[in-house]
Amino acid sequence: MGLRERKKEQTRQLIAETAWRLFADRGFERVTVAEVARQAQVAVATVFNYFPTKEDLFYDRLETFEARLVDAIRTRPAGEPALMAFRRFLMGSGGLLAQVEAGDRQALERLRTMNRVIAASPALLAREQQTIARTADGLAALFATETNGQAGDVAAQVAANALMGVNQALIRYTRRRLLADGEPAGLAADVRGHAHRALALLEHGLGDYAPKPAATSPAAP
Repeated sequence: MGLRERKKEQTRQLIAETAWRLFADRGFERVTVAEVARQAQVAVATVFNYFPTKEDLFYDRLETFEARLVDAIRTRPAGEPALMAFRRFLMGSGGLLAQVEAGDRQALERLRTMNRVIAASPALLAREQQTIARTADGLAALFATETNGQAGDVAAQVAANALMGVNQALIRYTRRRLLADGEPAGLAADVRGHAHRALALLEHGLGDYAPKPAATSPAAP
């Protein structure tokens, strides 16, 4: 990475960290982009260059999880059903919840703060739903391609939304626990348990759905 790219990344991180601090202190709705720019000592236009919307300031890092999920299913081994790849990614994704399980108090407070800010903001809740829906659409398009279906294939859409439904249910469960319990002991283990049971419900219907096609050799000239 060159000097110019490093400086751009530093500016991006400064803006994001400044926004996070303000959102955590005052809530998402009460902070303006102009305030973020002023606190970060950059122009408002600079903020929008890096983050096209105010919601992007909050969700920029969080939405990489959804992108990695789609990529993990896209790149699964040939012959592996989509549900198996989804299970492996979901159980091995780690993140703040894994840090909480390891006893990291700062990770617990960050995770609780993040969910408190989301729960208090209609705009962030709406963005969360849009992200989940967009991810489901991406998975549906992938499944339709892999099963030789057409765009808008209903089976592909059902499978994709079933998988993302598990993800959404776990997000909501985690949020309820974090906001209700002062010391959410065993939270990570409980989330894994719920994930196993939820995926077991899908096993019969989706267990053999969308096995990854084997790569085809190019036709001989």
